[in-house]
Amino acid sequence: MTVGLIPGSFDPFHNGHLEVVERAALIFDEIVVAAIRNPQKSEALFDLEERREMIAESCAHLASVRIVSIATLLVNVARDVNATAIVKGLRAVSDFESELQMAQMNRSLSGVETLFIPTSSRHSFIASKLLREVARYGGNVTSFVPAPVALRLNERFPGGDR
Repeated sequence: MTVGLIPGSFDPFHNGHLEVVERAALIFDEIVVAAIRNPQKSEALFDLEERREMIAESCAHLASVRIVSIATLLVNVARDVNATAIVKGLRAVSDFESELQMAQMNRSLSGVETLFIPTSSRHSFIASKLLREVARYGGNVTSFVPAPVALRLNERFPGGDR
């Protein structure tokens, strides 16, 4: 059985993330989406459990997807879930440099390969950081996130143009 591991902070999970999960689900028998707390990023908008729930609700139409939360090295999770490959979405060429470096480190540490899936142009500009900012200031982000995420953002920032 092939297992694709898709890691990310997913704060919040958006349509670009969903696209990568859906496309990877066509390649692998099982997809494990791993929500992580990235200490290099600013304070999280949603805690790991909230993110896990939003991802699960957003991916409910995909029977082969399992959601986990992690607070360890990705290669440890890859080993624990028997990942065939780590799957990373790329929005732009600028994402490639840091993702390539991580892929090389992960392969060196564990032997697990990384598969890059470029997002479509309609999602290439979407970034969680931008979504958090737009939502915080009352902007409408519903076209950029799955419905369960839009609902949670509206609860977090009531009164916006959502």
